Amino acid sequence: MSRTFTRMATAALFALGSVSFAVAQTTAPGARTSVSASSTMQAAPDASVHLHAPDDHRCGIFQTCANTKIGLGKGDFVVRLSALGVITNNTGSRVKLNASSPAAALAGGSIFRHNVSVTNQVMPELTLEYFLTDHLSLDLIASSTRHEAAAHVGNLGKLDAGSFWILPPTLTAAYHFRPHKRFNPYAGLGITVAIFHNMHQATNLGGAFNGAVFDAMHMKTNVGPSFNLGFDYQLVGNWFFNFDIKQILLFNQSVHLSQRGNPITGGRVRVHDDVHPTVVGAGIEYRF
Repeated sequence: MSRTFTRMATAALFALGSVSFAVAQTTAPGARTSVSASSTMQAAPDASVHLHAPDDHRCGIFQTCANTKIGLGKGDFVVRLSALGVITNNTGSRVKLNASSPAAALAGGSIFRHNVSVTNQVMPELTLEYFLTDHLSLDLIASSTRHEAAAHVGNLGKLDAGSFWILPPTLTAAYHFRPHKRFNPYAGLGITVAIFHNMHQATNLGGAFNGAVFDAMHMKTNVGPSFNLGFDYQLVGNWFFNFDIKQILLFNQSVHLSQRGNPITGGRVRVHDDVHPTVVGAGIEYRF
């Protein structure tokens, strides 16, 4: 029995030595470490990591993003397209006929006051505006409107006086009360140059002399001050809504309504008119 025990003890010692040698090899410097199957397992992916698409730092033209400037301020350049309404406001006028002319005899006088009217009009308008500072901007409007004129000349009644187009470029310096705010009201002072073009004499007068009283239309360029109030409101991104009212003063506008050789009027009919148009605009603008 002692021999059997001895053999069993010897086998156990040999097995224990083999295991110790293997462990020593795995822990020795420079030796390759075997990786168990359990160590190669990875944690389950976190679903919250990819809930949102990566931010590519681009902002759409109709989006308000984190880097979108709020309101208007220094260095901004704005282009505006508006619907423009022109209310002519004839506050004073004078039509003067040659006192010895047939027209004056039929009309019952040679001077007629407060009797000229000009039609109102609606047209598109383009405005360019640049902000010199947060509060101060310069803007230039460009539009052209067509109007028809008429005059009530005593006993001759209301006569067609012709039609004309007016191009009134207006340069305005405006003070903005709330820079870098969505709602930004302003007030301004400017100058208007009223340029008249495409003038046409009356063609359908009717009445006396079969329409031969007013056979010309000539208006001189006029210059006058303007005053305005308005506001800008940021809609989305760099898009704004604008509302603006301008009051333009054109004093003593000179008009000729007949030719020098007109036998009915005895020469030119001279008209002087105080035209003080109120210009109302509403439109959309974009900031660059």
